[in-house]
Amino acid sequence: MARIRRKMCITLFVFLLFVFGIMMGLKTLRPDGAGFGDGVVLELLPELHHRAAVDKRKPDLPNISKFSKSATPPQASKLIAGQRVTKSAPMSASIPENFRLVNSDLHAFYYMWYGNPKFDGKYLHWNHPLVPHWDSKIAGSYPKGRHNPPEDIGANFYPELGAYSSRDPAVINAHMKQFQAAAIGVVALSWYPPGMSDDNGEPMEDLVPDVLEAAHKYHLKVTLHIEPYKGRDGNSLYGNIKYIIDKYGSHPAFYRYKTSTGRNLPMFYIYDSYLTSPVSWATLFSATGSSTLRNSQYDGLFIALLVEEKHKNEILQAGFDGMYTYFATNGFSYGSSHHNWQTIKDFCGGNNLMFIPSVGPGYIDTNIRAWNNHNTRNRVNGKYYETALNTALLVRPEIITITSFNEWHEGTQIEKAVPRKSGQLTYLDYLPHKPDAYLELTRKWAEKFQQEKEQWLM
Repeated sequence: MARIRRKMCITLFVFLLFVFGIMMGLKTLRPDGAGFGDGVVLELLPELHHRAAVDKRKPDLPNISKFSKSATPPQASKLIAGQRVTKSAPMSASIPENFRLVNSDLHAFYYMWYGNPKFDGKYLHWNHPLVPHWDSKIAGSYPKGRHNPPEDIGANFYPELGAYSSRDPAVINAHMKQFQAAAIGVVALSWYPPGMSDDNGEPMEDLVPDVLEAAHKYHLKVTLHIEPYKGRDGNSLYGNIKYIIDKYGSHPAFYRYKTSTGRNLPMFYIYDSYLTSPVSWATLFSATGSSTLRNSQYDGLFIALLVEEKHKNEILQAGFDGMYTYFATNGFSYGSSHHNWQTIKDFCGGNNLMFIPSVGPGYIDTNIRAWNNHNTRNRVNGKYYETALNTALLVRPEIITITSFNEWHEGTQIEKAVPRKSGQLTYLDYLPHKPDAYLELTRKWAEKFQQEKEQWLM
């Protein structure tokens, strides 16, 4: 009997070794292109590590929405310069700087309205005027006038590149390099039609080719964030979309999103879309509209700005493909309030729409709106940003947008900033962290976003 028991133990031990070997072998077969990398350490809200295992809500399935993954899937993005980067390798290890991996589902709003005397003959936007309060009684209590660059600029932080010009090729290159360092795959470029600009700048549409070329160098894509220029309506936007696709649609850096039906469609963010009636937008975006873009060579994904709660139904009525929230101030609007994001996502999921939450590192615009201190949101050394990113991940979005890469007037930038003091002026900074602190934070969460999406799809 002892000999029989000994044989049974030996047989059981060999069987367990066999099962263990099979499991280890299967583990090594996991596609090495299935994500950004392992070992992202969350400094904030560590319970996110375990959410995928304990979340009882039904996961978002591809057949619920017409949208699926980006036109450049993670697996394809691993094939760089003819070599495959394994999953175990850190994103920044053993690959040239201009080949670092990016997340094409992470977009950041980018502004090219800055100018200086060397490239533009004068300062643009850095000399932003102080905006008066709409109540004249309150306005009288605050200073008036314009800023006087380069020491005095219309921002509460100071850029490492100084009061730069968006026309400077070195600046464009440096910005694209920072985008890639942050793993942001898509540049959402603020856009006005040719010959048009905002009140404090000058036409910059001619710079779009330069941005596309620089973005392509760093394996980034470019989409357009269409501003509310004077006279914008359904008819004029039809002409804008035709112009953009005809002129830029064939460029390899022009962003397209792959839908669940296999179509690669360009995406457009429409800022302040609520200024135009849903009926006017429906002429473009509904399948039966009088000037419909649907199922034509100019079709795309058109994303409306959600500010007030009522805009949800108006966006649906207008025929948009989704909604984004833009503002970096939690609580400023219905759309930008983090606690509303799950409700908004549920609405979008039930109506075949994309929900694209916008996150930001903080907000402060008191160097141009001195009276607006109540909307300031302190960065808390990056914790505000991480809280926003964590909240965005909890609603499982297809895409996350960042407000912003370089909107310096509103203090939402993640671009490199440096400490600076000039006379009576002392600018805010990222201390005790380095100038690239928010680029590094963004890269960490870009990796986490990719890893989370893999779990959702499983």
